[in-house]
Amino acid sequence: MNRQHGLTLVELVIMMVIISIALVASLRAFSLLSGRSADALLQSRVTSLAQIYLDEILARQFDENTGPAGVPPYTGVCRITDDGENREQYDDVDDYNGLNESPALMDQDLAALYSGYQVSVEVHCDDSVGVNPGGAKRIDLAILAPNGQASHFTAYKGNF
Repeated sequence: MNRQHGLTLVELVIMMVIISIALVASLRAFSLLSGRSADALLQSRVTSLAQIYLDEILARQFDENTGPAGVPPYTGVCRITDDGENREQYDDVDDYNGLNESPALMDQDLAALYSGYQVSVEVHCDDSVGVNPGGAKRIDLAILAPNGQASHFTAYKGNF
């Protein structure tokens, strides 16, 4: 007897149903992963922005009465003062205390990348580190991304 080989209509329909279920599951997983790819970009920008601000703040003097380039160092107890200076005149770390702004970047191309971000800074004396009276100044930087995610960064400025 001569027998033909092939698929029946029922086998063909079952195969199409199984393939479509597998395809739908894989597309859902792909769409979930692609939706989260923006989070990595936002986190990368937050980290870059934090680095920009911390570099600027840590380049300033420890205190208003610290000499140029830190010589001679400030000899009093750690203090947070309000000198009444505007942003362009900030010369010591505690001038940044209470800063709350959208990123103020000199490069306008960069400023466009960081629209929607909010930066706030608090400076505190922390006597748990450092050998000077009152310790070091702790700089707490908080950045709020456009998606509402807050990131916090901390750095210390010593009196030397």
